[in-house]
Amino acid sequence: MKRLGVGILGSLLFLENTLAQDIAKAETTMINSGDTAWMIMATALVMLMTVPGLALFYGGLAKRKDALNTIAMSFASFALVSILWILYGYAFTFGEDISGVIGNPTKLFLSGIDVKSVVDAARTIPEYVFVVYQLTFAAITVALVSGAFIERIKFSAWVLFTMLWMTFVYIPVAHWVWGGGFLAKLGALDFAGGTVVHINAGIAALVGVLLLGKRKDISLIPHNLTMVAMGTGLLWFGWFGFNAGSALSANGIAGAAFINTNTASAMGAISWMMAEWIITKRPTLLGLCSGAVAGLVTITPAAGFVNISGAIIMGILAGVIPYVAVTKIKPLFGYDDTLDVFGIHGVAGILGALLTGIFADPSVNEAGKGLFYGNPGQVLSQLIATVVTILYSGGATTLILVVVRSAVGLRSRVDDEIIGLDESIHGERAYNLHA
Repeated sequence: MKRLGVGILGSLLFLENTLAQDIAKAETTMINSGDTAWMIMATALVMLMTVPGLALFYGGLAKRKDALNTIAMSFASFALVSILWILYGYAFTFGEDISGVIGNPTKLFLSGIDVKSVVDAARTIPEYVFVVYQLTFAAITVALVSGAFIERIKFSAWVLFTMLWMTFVYIPVAHWVWGGGFLAKLGALDFAGGTVVHINAGIAALVGVLLLGKRKDISLIPHNLTMVAMGTGLLWFGWFGFNAGSALSANGIAGAAFINTNTASAMGAISWMMAEWIITKRPTLLGLCSGAVAGLVTITPAAGFVNISGAIIMGILAGVIPYVAVTKIKPLFGYDDTLDVFGIHGVAGILGALLTGIFADPSVNEAGKGLFYGNPGQVLSQLIATVVTILYSGGATTLILVVVRSAVGLRSRVDDEIIGLDESIHGERAYNLHA
């Protein structure tokens, strides 16, 4: 009888434990309306960053005769990536990891996903919402690269580049960091896209301008600074979805990412303005806008990992180091990065990725512990992720551009470049003075 009692008691305890585990699992996979509402809004905010945010920002910086072509590049990228992401981008990025390199393609064409589906990374929101949220990241990453190529790349070349680069550069890097790939297993931290988005795009931009060559007129003459300011404001506004949304839930980490994002951007704008004011004696609107974007880029990988002190320090450095890259390093080496995609996104992305390894505070997010909190190994992990992204993005982008050049050519005709790509390619003008 004693053995029977012990057996019954053991069985009851086992059933109780199993039931508790099932209940816990059900609770963690239950779609939450608050989280879902926030993530739908965050997704819309990140879309706003590309069209119209980035389109206006880049379009205003371009010469008048190239403004529409510049805007069209952002619109085309968003539309193309929207389709390719649904067809195969999501599957290969977030499918079950295969050898740390790429995702399993079982979800091609979103196969197997329905209105009740969730993923382990975001168990309280519908998988459909997660799919579209990540789509917006892929789209803006490709569009960012265009700022280095404007005023001289063929539109057909840009369209082909968009498709190839998203497929062979963005998808692998995003899987390595966010999809359970080898950089994630290494412990690299990237809350919202320091490596995946900004280093990736910045290095691609640098490689591209070296292969494209310089424009016939290498001056940067923003034709509409009001448009630039509007684009910057939309980017800043949308970035709250970019960074705070990367918590994938309406929680305290999202709140930390939100306030860190605003603080670093504001500090970046101020420190760039002050550096410019001291050196050139003129605080410009363009400098304020550039510093704000540099601050946003720098805080992106760290937004949900650092405390407010870390955000302030990162913002200060974001306004100074990219300013030096744009005003001193670019002229020194003479490369024609038209809208300073490498100088701002590449340099600030590298800066942010490395500083994340220093300032990550486990009291903000237990998933991250940096050098200042007793984990010097995190700096090494960040350095490895940064170097891997630089080498892969640089090498793969080079191959893609060689293929594009062989297929359709890279550069617009000299006459088209002189006339302006708006009229020569699109048959349109940004402004009709006789209307």
